[in-house]
Amino acid sequence: MKSNYRVAYDKGWQDLKRKEPADIARNMQVQYLPQKQQLIVPFLNENYVVDLAKETLVRENDGEMPEISAAILVLHYLSFFQSAAEVTGKWVSLKEIPNGGMLFYPAFHKDAICGLIKAFGHQTGAFLDCAAILGGHPVKAGDAAAYFPVFPKTPLRVTLWEGDGEISANATMLFDPSIEYFLHIESIIALGEYLAKRLIKLAPQASGC
Repeated sequence: MKSNYRVAYDKGWQDLKRKEPADIARNMQVQYLPQKQQLIVPFLNENYVVDLAKETLVRENDGEMPEISAAILVLHYLSFFQSAAEVTGKWVSLKEIPNGGMLFYPAFHKDAICGLIKAFGHQTGAFLDCAAILGGHPVKAGDAAAYFPVFPKTPLRVTLWEGDGEISANATMLFDPSIEYFLHIESIIALGEYLAKRLIKLAPQASGC
């Protein structure tokens, strides 16, 4: 029996093949190489090569396939969009995203936000160093914050507040509200969790939550 990841990966390819590559490139701001039948997709400071003829997805720098959760996110980013919506430049919590954001927020907070607090709640300088590795840019908010162009049209922003003896550390992850047109709610959650996981993995140590 196929794993849930494998089912999602296979379906991602099926959905992608139904789209016109030129439409994908135009709407999702990725590069299309028609002679090679390849899409070049920026994702967290790396480029991924999606070969439509061979149905392969690899990192451009080393030719290796990424972990399947990342591959699924790339396929969903390329295949889900329903319109030519534009990024708004505004920020909302997952709770404000339609079609389930409020319902799924408690689990998202537990899986992603608390992990960021544990990793960076007492070392916000380390957070900015880790963010830079993933293409994050410092912004003015909280005690430390970074803007991540995760995919070209799905930016995320992470803000941290340091804890001390009296106040607990805290964190938020915000999305551009246009993301609802580019990914379904499960993929939005998975995107946020994947960013958190990558940041936590880079953290020099874990602090108390």
